[in-house]
Amino acid sequence: MKMHTSSKLRKEFIKKWVKGLQICCSSKNNMDILERKKKIKLCADIALASAKNETTLWSIALISEAKKDDENKILVDNLLGPESRFKPQMTNRQMIACHKRVRSKKILKKSRHVCHKMKKTGPPKSNLAAYIAKKLVKRRTQVLKRLVPGGESMDEFSLIKEALDYILSLRIQVDVMRTLANANEVLNQSDSKIID
Repeated sequence: MKMHTSSKLRKEFIKKWVKGLQICCSSKNNMDILERKKKIKLCADIALASAKNETTLWSIALISEAKKDDENKILVDNLLGPESRFKPQMTNRQMIACHKRVRSKKILKKSRHVCHKMKKTGPPKSNLAAYIAKKLVKRRTQVLKRLVPGGESMDEFSLIKEALDYILSLRIQVDVMRTLANANEVLNQSDSKIID
């Protein structure tokens, strides 16, 4: 997997985000505040995912989800550019994960009666701490799968790897947005001083 340096990712994100905002502003002039907020978020998410050049599962999942809506297709296609090799088909890794998930569901159905018996008798008394720890890890893994785009189809190792990359990318996105907001505030303050 090809990794981006944070400065390179930041530059690519800014370039694509500004381009996305220009496309959104030109497509619809009269937007209310909620529509504008949604478009800014959409542009930021697609710009971040496309800045990763489809090297991560979360970026592929974000782009795939955005492409489902016909209204977003123009935006996604413009941000990805003609050099994009994005195909919404499943990769081999995703097909294997999906196959494992189906196989796991079959195993779970067959072993349901064992789990049901265990619930009636309660957790094993001898290894209560390990039982509680496993249960907590399982719950937190489920939460993480919902938070990371495409996380539902990832195994635990891939999920942690993708979550770390997603967090770092989101941090860059937030830093860029915060810098832009601070610059805007400084400009507004200097404009108000000139007017006074």
